Amino acid sequence: MEQHTVCLLNDSFPPTIDGVANTVINYAKIIEENYGHAIVATPSVPGAHDTGFSFPVLRYPSIDTRKLVGYVAGYPFSPEVAGRLSAAHVELLHAHCPVSSCLLARSLRNVVNAPLVLTYHTKFDIDIAKAIRGRVLQTGAIRALVQNVSACDEVWVVSRGAGENLRSLGYEGDYIIMENGVDLPRGGAKQEAVFAATKDYDLPDGVPVFLFVGRLMWYKGLRMILDALRTLRESGTDFRMVFIGDGADGAQVRQYALEQGLDDHCFFTGAIAERETLRAWYTRADLFLFPSTFDTNGLVVREAAACGTATVMIRGSCASEGVTDGENGFLIDENAASLAAELEKLCAAPEVMARVGSHAEQQLYISWETAVRRAWERYEIVIDNYRSGRYKKHNKPFDAFLKSQGELMEVLSEANRVRDEAMEKLRGERLERTTGLESRRRGRIGEGEEKKMEAQRCIRELKQEVQGVREELKEACEVFWQNMDRYL
Repeated sequence: MEQHTVCLLNDSFPPTIDGVANTVINYAKIIEENYGHAIVATPSVPGAHDTGFSFPVLRYPSIDTRKLVGYVAGYPFSPEVAGRLSAAHVELLHAHCPVSSCLLARSLRNVVNAPLVLTYHTKFDIDIAKAIRGRVLQTGAIRALVQNVSACDEVWVVSRGAGENLRSLGYEGDYIIMENGVDLPRGGAKQEAVFAATKDYDLPDGVPVFLFVGRLMWYKGLRMILDALRTLRESGTDFRMVFIGDGADGAQVRQYALEQGLDDHCFFTGAIAERETLRAWYTRADLFLFPSTFDTNGLVVREAAACGTATVMIRGSCASEGVTDGENGFLIDENAASLAAELEKLCAAPEVMARVGSHAEQQLYISWETAVRRAWERYEIVIDNYRSGRYKKHNKPFDAFLKSQGELMEVLSEANRVRDEAMEKLRGERLERTTGLESRRRGRIGEGEEKKMEAQRCIRELKQEVQGVREELKEACEVFWQNMDRYL
């Protein structure tokens, strides 16, 4: 395989933790280790510390909208990012979010002269409905999202269900299914690690432990879980339930658990970033509960499988793709009664949970190394297609505007570079003149007229270079506003 430099763009990244952020980290890490070079571009987040990664992270400006939607909103026009990606000779852009990350990638495509791949991870119509009130605004936001997706050179989805969701929103192009992997090794954690992670919770031996990992959002099926657990408790079945994660609905979920009389049976740990600690919890659980029809891939299902823990899922959901009921997972109808009945049956048959969990480990597990290797093989085809002119010209709405925006960012980046060089040279000349004066005082050198004339010549050349960049900037701004007028 050839070495290439790719840029991965996503709206979420640590300290924000979610499945897509985890995907980007694993892509970048494995690319750096095995294939080439990866650069991550993501919005700025208060308190972010990007040290410790084996790849560079470029932050661009953002607005803090975490109280509204749980994420920051990136402002996807950054001259600094444009300049650094151009200098890095990026050969492929891979966006993992069809919103601001994709807008930034579209504006950079002509700057770096590289193809754009988008992976569609999440059912964004549900997130849009939660963040935006009013059907007209929601329809407009979905239309803009589909236009963003359609403008990419190639579209990937993480499951067949994700592709169907994208089609339901109005997308008419082709897509390729590219599954995500799991960064946990196959096999459960050691018992001492399990004890260290779980020792502070009331988890009696012989009592089934159920687990949920993910954002605490109602649309993840959390109300269904709590209603089923209430029924289970009323039937006299003993159990423990552990929720790992944070989310905008977290306070309501905790309150609802309290109202259902489950406070002594349910534990909320908050988000856990340490992967080995999370692995210990998957290992301790007897059953993973994931009754979500929102998720397009259900990466946590495969994480549980890596540790030999089977999952209860909704029949026909994206997370249940590849799952056979009673063989490598458990499938139920989308209601609390069906979940309660399944849990009561399985609590009476712990050997069934263990057997199906073992099958899940063997049949559902896919490592990130395997997933990224498949992606890299496709990267090479995409790059070749792009260089051979096999992709259609980009004439989607806003393409002209975004192209002009990219050119503007490129010129601004060059202006900043020239300015910085000019200031550095001026500081150097100033230091040299200061040193010369001091030396003359000590009688060590003469007047230094030659050096003075050389400094003046450098300054004149820098002024001419700056003036040239100003003219390019003026021209780029005029083109930008000419294109902008079409959309105002």
